[in-house]
Amino acid sequence: MNLIPTIIAIATVLSMVLALVSFWLPQTSPDHEKLSPYECGFDPLGTARLPFSLRFFLVAILFLLFDLEIALLLPLPWGDQLSSPIVTFLWATAVLALLTLGLIYEWLQGGLEWAE
Repeated sequence: MNLIPTIIAIATVLSMVLALVSFWLPQTSPDHEKLSPYECGFDPLGTARLPFSLRFFLVAILFLLFDLEIALLLPLPWGDQLSSPIVTFLWATAVLALLTLGLIYEWLQGGLEWAE
């Protein structure tokens, strides 16, 4: 038998067995204690299903954006060994300028203000 079909067959059988075991193994009779929200050992003071503020999502998206910027600019020190390091510098400058303009726009629109 070939190696790749054997690996695929073993992975398929193993995943099916694990899915069946995880379906039948746990107890399926939840009680009141399991269904109640847990708040550090205290009795719940209110509902646990409150919506998040969109400001938290905005900060998370901005963090991811600037984290992505760092990931894109990480190989920049090795760009000077290319045949034309000026092109690498121009692309890095364009990325930084675009992100800076986006940050200025968000700041001027008031998207970074916590209190209204």
